[in-house]
Amino acid sequence: MNNQIIKALYFQKLQSIAQLSKTFNKSVPLITKSIQSLLQMELIEGNEFATSTGGRRAVQFQINTNLDTYTLVISLDQFYTSVYIFDLGNSIIVEKVDFYNPLSDNDSALSLIIALTEEIISESKIPLTNFLGIGISMPGFVDTNKGINDSFDKQSVLYHIKKTISDHFQVPTIIENDSTCIAFAEQKFGAAQNIKSSLVINLNWGVGLGMIVNDHIFKGSSGYAGEFSHIPLSNSNELCSCGKKGCLEVEASLTAAIKNVQAAINSGEKSSLESEHYNNLLVQGDALLESALNGDQLAVAHLGKIGYMLGKGIATLIHILNPEAIIISGRGARAGTILLPQIQTAINEFCIPRLAQATQLKISDFNKQAQSLGTSAFIIDNFLQTLFHKN
Repeated sequence: MNNQIIKALYFQKLQSIAQLSKTFNKSVPLITKSIQSLLQMELIEGNEFATSTGGRRAVQFQINTNLDTYTLVISLDQFYTSVYIFDLGNSIIVEKVDFYNPLSDNDSALSLIIALTEEIISESKIPLTNFLGIGISMPGFVDTNKGINDSFDKQSVLYHIKKTISDHFQVPTIIENDSTCIAFAEQKFGAAQNIKSSLVINLNWGVGLGMIVNDHIFKGSSGYAGEFSHIPLSNSNELCSCGKKGCLEVEASLTAAIKNVQAAINSGEKSSLESEHYNNLLVQGDALLESALNGDQLAVAHLGKIGYMLGKGIATLIHILNPEAIIISGRGARAGTILLPQIQTAINEFCIPRLAQATQLKISDFNKQAQSLGTSAFIIDNFLQTLFHKN
């Protein structure tokens, strides 16, 4: 019971004994006994009084904000590595964000991941024993149970990245797919809260999908469900990163929008972006989003195009899964106000109205922070019992 209560206070913040009793369908005396035990171990503390419903106001409890305990997150996408240290209140203590580090480079990618992680630990001055765990989130066919990324050859150093990181730092480590982490963050803290069935689109350099079905993360029989980006909806002859033609990703990702904008500028179209000097994909992506939000017509037009293609893919998902909500998250969600009308247009065009009307379309407020937050939450979900060992 103690472990369940601690998790509830992490995911739901302030809770009273009555609320916890209702959440777990357990008696008030049993919850009270666990609360007293957790208070004695100084793992939780009383905080603000709950809103009065008549009579004495109930004390609400939260995780002790003074616990010197942290999570260490290694957040990877196809091209960039970020490392974070979170406290138990989900506040970032230290971060190293968006270091260019293509995963296709294998050996050098792993070397930079380890170097950045060593640097952030050194800067934080936090002893390794004070970390509940390390969480690695990355794209690809991640098998959480086996601790591998099967998108890489078995001889690749990134195939066994979880074991390498765990052995190097001697800290318990988990690995999870990036889009699954984003869906978990949205489910626990964001736009998918209190929604039993939702699909979370990870719009980044590619396009990912995390699925929440009956209030649980759904991964499929092999753990690889959610390969939304490879639905064959594109008429382009351009090869996808998977090596095939026709994948949604080649027309419905930030990378696609950047390429199309640059091609338009090269052919003579005018844009505020043509005067900029870009030295990497990250700067291009940020400039594209910023320019579109500032009304640049070319940027708006090409983000709209990827929104329309996303909408076609989403219409397919709605027909198959009939979710309560579709949530656009990840780096590209920053341009949600531009994407949303085009996504909705495509849904109206390609989706059966009865199904479309039963599905909410939402834009996340987390943007690119969703991945790291969800990765940290998975660390808590897997390693929280370590707190009891320390106390």
